[in-house]
Amino acid sequence: MTLSVRLEIALGHFVSARNYTRQLLEELSEDDWFWTPQPAVTHIAWQIGHLAMAQYGLTLFRQRGRQEVDAELMTGGFRKLFMKGSEPSPNRADYPSSTEIVAVLDRVHQQMLTEVPGFSDEQLDQSVDPPHAVFATRYGALLFAGDHEMLHAGQIGLLRRLMDKTPIR
Repeated sequence: MTLSVRLEIALGHFVSARNYTRQLLEELSEDDWFWTPQPAVTHIAWQIGHLAMAQYGLTLFRQRGRQEVDAELMTGGFRKLFMKGSEPSPNRADYPSSTEIVAVLDRVHQQMLTEVPGFSDEQLDQSVDPPHAVFATRYGALLFAGDHEMLHAGQIGLLRRLMDKTPIR
């Protein structure tokens, strides 16, 4: 299947952002994932769980609605824990392990890589429902997915620096 230029751009942007995020996670311990600066604002576990939920929302749900396969990607509880507007809890017991969070992140990413190449330009030009403040079309949602990941990668990078980890860039 030959990808449209638009899909090549969107996927390339997103894959590049994901590769950078994965570099930020290298060599982090389970304790690092749940380390929280004071006052408590966020931690890496929430950032990565939020990225998994957001990638699902932007690249799959907003593109084609809910599908049966979605139940295998993440639970409703996972979505609620990491959705927009959720408050990161400093209580580690409120969250799955880093291994479980990464497994969800990877499942969503693989499903996106499977489905997005099949989207047509006509589908991508359709407006999103519900409306979003940053983009108006399904294609805009795909492009924003990469931007959104880089925004959170910046927060992860800051958390790493606060932990005295070696900067990636």
